[in-house]
Amino acid sequence: MGLAEYMIVSEPDGWTVLHDGNAPHRYETKEAAFEAAVAAASLAMRQGHEIHISVPGRDGGYKTPVGAEESHGVL
Repeated sequence: MGLAEYMIVSEPDGWTVLHDGNAPHRYETKEAAFEAAVAAASLAMRQGHEIHISVPGRDGGYKTPVGAEESHGVL
């Protein structure tokens, strides 16, 4: 089989998952994009593909650990 790569990418208004040169969906948080990538990767794995998922760390200037803007409101 082939290689299925999923790359979580920061967008000005959220996050997306780049796969095969396409990034059709937008997610509010990096965590939501990761969960979508894992769901797609699970199917690809069942089909026999090698899987690579990459997620940027927060040290790269990518907002907070889970990718949402910091909230300054009351919790």
